[in-house]
Amino acid sequence: MENYALWLILALLLLAAVFLPRWGLRSLVRRRLAAQQRERVEDALKTALDQQWENRPLSLRGLADYLHLSEQAAQRLVESMQAQGLLSLRGSDLALTPEGERTALQVMRAHRLLERYLAYEARMPLEKIHREAHRMEHTLTPAQVNEMEAAMGFPSRDPHGDPIPSLSGQLPAGTSTLLTEWKANLPARIIHLEDEPPLAYAQILAEGLHLGQVVRILEATPERYLLSDGENEYRLAPAVAANISVEPLEETILTGEGILPLNELDHDQKAEIVSLDEACQGFTRRRFLDLGLTPGTIIFPELLNSFGDPRAYRVRGTLIALRKEQAAQIWVRPTTEASA
Repeated sequence: MENYALWLILALLLLAAVFLPRWGLRSLVRRRLAAQQRERVEDALKTALDQQWENRPLSLRGLADYLHLSEQAAQRLVESMQAQGLLSLRGSDLALTPEGERTALQVMRAHRLLERYLAYEARMPLEKIHREAHRMEHTLTPAQVNEMEAAMGFPSRDPHGDPIPSLSGQLPAGTSTLLTEWKANLPARIIHLEDEPPLAYAQILAEGLHLGQVVRILEATPERYLLSDGENEYRLAPAVAANISVEPLEETILTGEGILPLNELDHDQKAEIVSLDEACQGFTRRRFLDLGLTPGTIIFPELLNSFGDPRAYRVRGTLIALRKEQAAQIWVRPTTEASA
């Protein structure tokens, strides 16, 4: 009788372990399979979006290769996505539906916001953020993505310079030119660093090149590109230089008439904040925003310091102290307007 009771208890425990609604083995397996399916669907959407932007057709075989799936598994995935209204067939090519494109942009939004967080908040090395963001992007809810965006001050670009889609799925407009197509001795601002292939990206980072940097091409040959930012020189193979995109200085907001860094503002000269420099990220950027240093705000220096550093500034009725290197990251336009 005792043995029977013991076996009954063991059987009940086994049933609970398998069928418990939340923590049972069956529930865990279902959640794992659902997570795998979500990851495959979202990776397929991103792949289709990339191909669409590059005006390249995407076949079933091509999708299977991109996702490292068998053709049979890729076929089942495509059929599921067709049933969800995410993909359609155009002849033998796969195409995103409007709903599929909207969903793909939201996945991209999560990925690029995660890269921004990992680079500037978690201080993860830039060469590692893409892989980690790809791992995490499939685990976030839309609400979590929105909270992360707000906590970082609604950034417009990721650490590579790629635009971050808005909540509505819109991408900021912009044009750029590959460094390899840029004219020699003409200054340009770096606005994008392509992270694929990883080896080329690692070489760019190793050279010390970064977003927002102004460079000139001193020499361009089939063997190398020689760049200068006025202080340092950088040597890149042409294949690596092709992973850098630039824009003319006259197209950037920081080169507008009368715009200068805050540390160069005359004493008691009022100015309107135009922008925070792209180099200002992470904790420093968040602190500036918390202090009210936002575009359109009036600011001016007060209380002369015989040592010159730090310097006191009046903003929104409050006196704050900024070191020279901090003030150099705030771009302003002198004005005669009254203080805000």
